[in-house]
Amino acid sequence: MPLALFAITIVAVFLNKRVESKLKTSFEEREFRARDAVLFVIMITVAVSLIVFLPQLAIVTLFVSSYSALLFTFSYFFSNLKRRMAQLFAFLFGVAGILGGALAFLALPSTIPVYYGSLGLFGLAVSALLVVLYEQKTTKNGGRWYLALLPPILFVLLFLVYSPTSYWFPVLMNTYGVVFAILITLYLSSLFTWKVTYIFAALLTMMDIILVLFTGVMVTAATHVAGLGLPVLISLPTIPLVVTADGIRYLSLGLGDFFFAGTLATQTLKKFGKKTAIASAIAMTISFGVFEVFLLSTDFGAFPGTVMIICGWIPIIAWKLLAERKTKSNGTKENKLEKGVSVLTEQGA
Repeated sequence: MPLALFAITIVAVFLNKRVESKLKTSFEEREFRARDAVLFVIMITVAVSLIVFLPQLAIVTLFVSSYSALLFTFSYFFSNLKRRMAQLFAFLFGVAGILGGALAFLALPSTIPVYYGSLGLFGLAVSALLVVLYEQKTTKNGGRWYLALLPPILFVLLFLVYSPTSYWFPVLMNTYGVVFAILITLYLSSLFTWKVTYIFAALLTMMDIILVLFTGVMVTAATHVAGLGLPVLISLPTIPLVVTADGIRYLSLGLGDFFFAGTLATQTLKKFGKKTAIASAIAMTISFGVFEVFLLSTDFGAFPGTVMIICGWIPIIAWKLLAERKTKSNGTKENKLEKGVSVLTEQGA
């Protein structure tokens, strides 16, 4: 799990510079203010607290529609591809549709969701191949809505067909969990400033502590939603494997914690540069790993992931701020010394 946290955070850091300008343009250069960060944390708290009481169908509909909208939005932002790349993009989704539909027909029990879902996958494959032919003739430039529709449709169909089966967990669920963790980080990090990052990190950590350690609502909500097969967390086995009577033991971390680490790292990139951002990602990974070792060695139970992450980030930022202050102080002293020498030289002359 620490390696997964590091990998996703580093990917977000390296992709941030490539996508931020386009995302900022789409947001009309808007940025979060302090009150926006406060409202954001309040909204997260309310959503986590209420999700336990929602019917399962409502939860599935909410998450699947939200994820689909995120996939469509990102795909449309970057659908201004050259012809060959657009054709390759559509062709790959055509292959995915054929493979997904064929596996459903051959390996899954014949139920209504499997039947219609597999037909939908074959339909997606046909549509994607038609897009390949259409791209050969069209001279269209700019965003292509028909390309942006392919990723969310594939996600919805795969979830419909495979989420009740062993094919979904852990491979497909973790795959989409990684994708959504990166996309959410890139999508929202463009709205943050350095000042707002401080406020957001402090408030979200306090909220996480309360909901995990005191009320337990976060754990209940995560268990409730994860039981529906939704990619709201990433579950990975320990190394070495821990095998119990129920099978291999998995550790799970919510996408919110990946988003938190990615946001801290991307804002560190903007403020201090790539080296410090990578150092912060390494420090957060080490801190998270140390906490995990401790938790696995005790019967403590659930622990706030934000605390595990921020304990690695704060020392790097504190060290960098002190180093900058020291550099500025030395620079000020040198300037004063140079001015003093200049004055003495002029008086001597």
